Amino acid sequence: MDKDYQEEQFAGITKFTPPLYKQRYQFVKDLVEKHKPKKVADLGCADCTLLWMLKCCSCIEVLAGLDVCATVMKENMHRLAPLPGDYLQPPERSLTVTLHHGSVAHKDPCMLGFDLVTCIELIEHLEESELKKFPEVVFGFMAPSIVVITTPNSEFNPLLPGVILSRHPDHKFEWSRAQFESWALETARSYDYSVEFTGVGDPPTGMENVGFCTQIGVFVRKCPQTIESAQSEKPAEAVYQTVFRAVYPSLKDEKYLQSAVVNEVIFTAQTIKQSLLDHLMSEPEEYSDDLAEGELEFQPSMNCFPEDLGTLVVENSMEPFVTGNVVYIPLTTIFSFPRVNELCGTFEKLCELIAGRVTLSSDGSAVVLSAEYENE
Repeated sequence: MDKDYQEEQFAGITKFTPPLYKQRYQFVKDLVEKHKPKKVADLGCADCTLLWMLKCCSCIEVLAGLDVCATVMKENMHRLAPLPGDYLQPPERSLTVTLHHGSVAHKDPCMLGFDLVTCIELIEHLEESELKKFPEVVFGFMAPSIVVITTPNSEFNPLLPGVILSRHPDHKFEWSRAQFESWALETARSYDYSVEFTGVGDPPTGMENVGFCTQIGVFVRKCPQTIESAQSEKPAEAVYQTVFRAVYPSLKDEKYLQSAVVNEVIFTAQTIKQSLLDHLMSEPEEYSDDLAEGELEFQPSMNCFPEDLGTLVVENSMEPFVTGNVVYIPLTTIFSFPRVNELCGTFEKLCELIAGRVTLSSDGSAVVLSAEYENE
């Protein structure tokens, strides 16, 4: 992150392990794992590193980033785009990632309804006029359940070689612990939040009195915000510019669910077919008379299928069979497999999703495959 570069140079000399910026991001990630927010916004997202880390958290369904520098976001937004693997194996949850160009001193309705808002090394970059508006925008208007604010602890600066006034030339101020706590407590009181203080970046042994290198305030809203109160504050027009939006594939989307079910059904049917043909190939003499007649009914055996498949076939009397050059795999057998069952929920949904996408018997009760033996 550009705004952290100079600080990290100094912090590197003190040998923070992991690096200080990673400790800040890990703090946020741990908070997400604890509270399971569905909607998270990162104000001052810059190079999108935190958003990139958080998109892997299974609880999050909406991620938004905001920054005054559109260029940096555009240079890094490709990191937030779905990968090929996201389409091959879509997760159950939905995920939308959006980046906005704008200032935290302005209100925009797109920032309403978030559970967690993070401001990582942001407030020290704000002009005085912006800092005055910041609490009303974040705590009054956005009013998320949790707000995390991190900022440099000026008391630590003497331990960073080369730091005289501030850690970065763009910093408008750097607060001591007392100054940050005073501002945070007043802000919390004004907007009905509680606040707890902590930090990352431990001081050297014997210098514990200076506190953490990065100080952190975790604000928790005391009373849930009603929908009515949020809407009453909603401005008439949007002021942010959307520079990026990605909607990840999800099994909640019917087209991705259908594709996943079809692939799973074909894979399961091929597995059953292969096991059946392996069994027939291993005992050709026993079935020679039947094969000569052109038709063979499969007799279930715990030795001719993987253990879980054999159990299902025997217990439920589900019998795949071969007729001529065709293998029939009953849909009831396929539906009994945990993954297929989990994806579809009901047998009726299975039939609906594979209709027209999988070759079925004339009565629609079985998947039809060629009996050609596939030696893998």
